[in-house]
Amino acid sequence: MSLRGKTLFITGASRGIGLAIGLRAAREGANVAIAAKTTEPTPKLPGTIYTAAAEIEQAGGRALPLVCDIRSEEAVAAAIAATVARFGGIDIVVNNASAIALQNTTELPVKRYDLMHAINGRGTWLTSKLALPHLRRSAAQGRNPHILMLSPPLDLNPAWFAPHVAYSMAKYNMSIVALGLAGELADDGIAVNCLWPKTVISTAAVSNVVAGSMAAASDAARLRTPAIMADAAYTMLCQPSRGFTGQFVIDEDLLRANGVRCFKRYQHDPSVPEDQILPDFFVPEKRTPPRLPVRIDLGHAPASKL
Repeated sequence: MSLRGKTLFITGASRGIGLAIGLRAAREGANVAIAAKTTEPTPKLPGTIYTAAAEIEQAGGRALPLVCDIRSEEAVAAAIAATVARFGGIDIVVNNASAIALQNTTELPVKRYDLMHAINGRGTWLTSKLALPHLRRSAAQGRNPHILMLSPPLDLNPAWFAPHVAYSMAKYNMSIVALGLAGELADDGIAVNCLWPKTVISTAAVSNVVAGSMAAASDAARLRTPAIMADAAYTMLCQPSRGFTGQFVIDEDLLRANGVRCFKRYQHDPSVPEDQILPDFFVPEKRTPPRLPVRIDLGHAPASKL
């Protein structure tokens, strides 16, 4: 199972977790379409679709930078058409683009509510919908198509909703789309799954938004890097699409099921004890470890060499 020669369409891939997934696929020789809005860097948002494309090609893949606002049906359709024209099809869609605002109901502006729902739930559904003809063609060709949402398990614990109900609704909408599509597309052989981090991941969103709402979130030593989500996503996308679908998994649980035991490689500071790494939102206390049909070689160095 490999991503060599596969084509990934990743939303919001100009930086952070989306870019990390693209780079992980590029190491296998994959084609990566970078569908995002950033064409000019800013102090708070380093990286653009063009710098991301350069990194992906340097890592061994082929890249296509695409200016795309996933709120626009026309923009998504054009980006998908450009990807197919360049690479001949689409095998994998990664719905990574997301908006976040952590105010409570009293403080949240309505326009921020609208933005989150337009990007998270609607944008995820729209991107998946417009990619379906190409994913079905990929399935018919035996190319193991997947849709992956970077969204949480559907755990309806009030603690996840009370502090920021609007954001929680928007983020869970992505998971609801996955729940429905997994059933709708099962007979087509298209896998639809969700992946979410157990701990806080160091991204621009954390630096710009979450740090003020989560104690010490700006302390990079207590965060994990996007590499753990990239390895987890790679593990999922290499699973057989007819044998691994409708799953809602946490990155660390998935990697443990794949045989990974050392997670210090994913920390900014490996000297920090694992119990001091900051936990993320939306992680249920009781979880069933995923069962992987196929073990994936991640190419890690032995733990003794870390």
